[in-house]
Amino acid sequence: MNSIKELYNKEIAPNLKKEFKYSSVMQIPKLEKIVVNIGVGEGAHDAKYIEAAANDLETITGQKPVLTKARKSIAGFKLREGNIIGTKVTLRGEKMYIFLEKLIKIGLPRVRDFRGISPKSFDGFGNYTLGIKEQLIFPEIDYDNVLKIKGMDIVFVTTAKTNEEALALLAGFGLPFRK
Repeated sequence: MNSIKELYNKEIAPNLKKEFKYSSVMQIPKLEKIVVNIGVGEGAHDAKYIEAAANDLETITGQKPVLTKARKSIAGFKLREGNIIGTKVTLRGEKMYIFLEKLIKIGLPRVRDFRGISPKSFDGFGNYTLGIKEQLIFPEIDYDNVLKIKGMDIVFVTTAKTNEEALALLAGFGLPFRK
């Protein structure tokens, strides 16, 4: 059993139940899924960037990524509808907890000049988005094999109804929010 999942069941859930005075166990917010996305603007013109991003994402998350396509044509970006513009992975269950633990214990501490993550990136429905500037913070990525340093978006989707509940949940998992 995963240590972060145990932490949730033994500490986080009871604390949230007490703090927000839930009457039922089903009201306690849970982490539903984590979506990791790498946008590759150059991918529309060169397939090797897409391939590199997909390989990096698979190495980091341990799951095969899905290619994302442009929904609309945008002439200013030389973009046509249907062009491949990125890759994403949706993590649930065991893989989600493994990735979360890796992000908190290994990834975020390796970010340069790290002062904590912003508590302002909630969407109002209990979901949190974290932007990372480079994929090199994960130890599995070999610096010599990196084609281009790319950032990524990590979206934490929770069952929380409000930002406060989601903040309490994610802080309980150990995400280092700025005070």
